[in-house]
Order: sequence, then C-alpha cells, then structure tokens
Amino acid sequence: MGTGAVGNSYEDECRRSLAEEQAKSLVGTNDWEHVDRERVHHDWDVLYREITAFLDGGSLPGDQKIQELVRRHFDIVCRFYTPSRKAYVGMSLFYAEDEAMRAFHDSYHPGLVDFLGAAIKVFAEQEAGSPTSAGAEASA
Repeated sequence: MGTGAVGNSYEDECRRSLAEEQAKSLVGTNDWEHVDRERVHHDWDVLYREITAFLDGGSLPGDQKIQELVRRHFDIVCRFYTPSRKAYVGMSLFYAEDEAMRAFHDSYHPGLVDFLGAAIKVFAEQEAGSPTSAGAEASA
C-alpha cells in the first residue's frame, strides 16, 4: 500500500499541486487565520480513532464506510482550502513521506498512513467526475 516510486510522474504532479495550492491559499488567507485549529485537531483525532477501528476490523480502503470517513477528512481539509484531487492525493503522499507526519498518523495505528493514503487515492478517483472536484481541478 506504499506510495510507489518517488519519481512517479503522477505522484510528482500531485506533490506539485499540493505545494502550489497550499502556498496560494496561505497567502490569500494570512496563513489560514480563519481556521479554528483546535477544533480541526479535535475533529481529526476523533476521525483517526474511527478509521483505526475499521482498519483493525479488516476494512479495505475502498469500502463504503471508509470512503464516508475519507469524505469527512476531505471536509476537514476544506476548512483550510478546497484542494484539487491531485493536491489531495499529494497530501496523502506528504503524510507518508514527511517523517513527523508519518509518526503523527501512525501513532494512532502503525498502518494508518498507508491505509489513509490508499483510501484518499480511491476517493480522489471516485470524485474525479464530480462538479466540486472538476471546479477545483480547473482552478489549480
């Protein structure tokens, strides 16, 4: 369930989209001053505990309930800005590749980063045809 080769061109595009979209959003929102970070961290904590329970129960990244949880993750991310699907996949790569982010997520469960990354990729593929993601993709 890993992130694949670092040189993968699609993954490189996703990393680039994440960096560009976040940078634009940070400038446009004064470093996301509108975000209630305490609430965001609380909501992610609750969500990661829920995902961990399903992960321990043998759920798969594409399972409907997991995708509903990933939708909640995406909605929390959207409190900062609405990422394109590539940027959202880029976020999952960042979680896996950044040592501190991997340690944080894997503190909930040793397989959370890889599981969440796979689930985010499924979510992004399913959302590719939706009006929301099409608009986000076009604005990137």
